Amino acid sequence: MKTNTTYAGIPENYATLDTSKIVLIPVPYDGTSTWGKGADKGPKAFLEASQNMELYDIETDSEVYKNGIYLADAVTVNATPEAMVDAVHQETKKFIKKNKFVTIFGGEHSISIGTIRAFDEMFPSLTVLHIDAHADLRKSYEGSSCNHACAVYEASQNTNLIQVGIRSMDVKEKSIMNLNKTYFAHDMVINDSWMDSSIDQMTDNVFITFDLDALDPSILPSTGTPEPGGLLWYETLDYLKQVFTEKNVVGFDIVELCPNEMDKSSDFLAAKLYYKMLSYKFHTEASESNYEDTYDDSNRLGNYIKFKEEDED
Repeated sequence: MKTNTTYAGIPENYATLDTSKIVLIPVPYDGTSTWGKGADKGPKAFLEASQNMELYDIETDSEVYKNGIYLADAVTVNATPEAMVDAVHQETKKFIKKNKFVTIFGGEHSISIGTIRAFDEMFPSLTVLHIDAHADLRKSYEGSSCNHACAVYEASQNTNLIQVGIRSMDVKEKSIMNLNKTYFAHDMVINDSWMDSSIDQMTDNVFITFDLDALDPSILPSTGTPEPGGLLWYETLDYLKQVFTEKNVVGFDIVELCPNEMDKSSDFLAAKLYYKMLSYKFHTEASESNYEDTYDDSNRLGNYIKFKEEDED
């Protein structure tokens, strides 16, 4: 069962799987968070805010929904963190195989273990751009490697991981972290070269995992583990626009919206951020053109067989 009939209430002719370039997978999961609970309600709040958002983007002079946005069934597997990660991995991979631009909205950050795993299997020489307040580099936490504190450990071992906005971590994570590819918030605020420097270290194919607590609590308070000193709205958009312009962003996820009934502003920021990221990706493409296939199975060194139509159902 879908949370909403269509994403943002767009007309059905822009919302079917066959006609959509973009897929949105909600993952309402909050099984491993250790402080503020409620990220499982994030996708619903995000979708409700999206229903009340203007669909014309002034900056890019575009209406990206006309490229088609298919709202997939939510991934609700939650028996164990490992089962959830596997379900997210399989669902994400299924839609990449169908040649869609796949996006995911969580849920807490442990869902990204599954999304990153899928994109790493499908796209060669992948960079994972991790925008977050927290390092999330623990190999395991509270008895599981599929904890929110471990969200990008696997990416640090298997991909070109670049971390932006970090301002909270355990000292043990420093031994895993690549300091040359980590941009700490306290340095970013006094040296704006971090944007160009981080982009220069990316490979062509980039997957973005965006934890909303990367943003300053003054503009997004509704997240499970807020940290002072975060990114502000326009510098975030400036950076994302550069990444989408200079690199081939192959997909993204957004996580850690923990909605507050008394303040809906964070929900609307998350809705706007998602739509802005899509606008940066697609505004130069005609809506009626076919979405270009950006993964190449032949580059995976024979590890993955060619996909068969019957396997995609």
